[in-house]
Amino acid sequence: QVQLVESGGGLVQAGGSLRLSCAVSGRTFSGGVMAWFRQAPGKEREFVAAIRWSGGSTNYADSVKGRFSISRDSAKNTVTLQMNSLKPEDTALYYCAAKPVYNTALYVRDYWYDYWGQGTQVTVSS
Repeated sequence: QVQLVESGGGLVQAGGSLRLSCAVSGRTFSGGVMAWFRQAPGKEREFVAAIRWSGGSTNYADSVKGRFSISRDSAKNTVTLQMNSLKPEDTALYYCAAKPVYNTALYVRDYWYDYWGQGTQVTVSS
């Protein structure tokens, strides 16, 4: 059984930093992609960042480029999202997602992913 478990959310002031982790168990995604999405109250879930498990290439939403960094640790089977210079508009429930394959057009679409974590809340105060 595949499980994705997020951790690291919390309350932080604007300009601060948080580090989210996603622990993966049940299988490996060596040929696939891991991603972070977020959903703010009253809004649709949106793509934040993705990383290909093989090779480690990354992609980011324009709204977080230069502030967020996604990485993976193959030995620990974890994916991390380092969030710096946080803004109030970053407040959302953050989800980790996984897909065992990669597609250059679909990796930003939440419906494409097979596995999801339960989410971790990030709140940025002004």
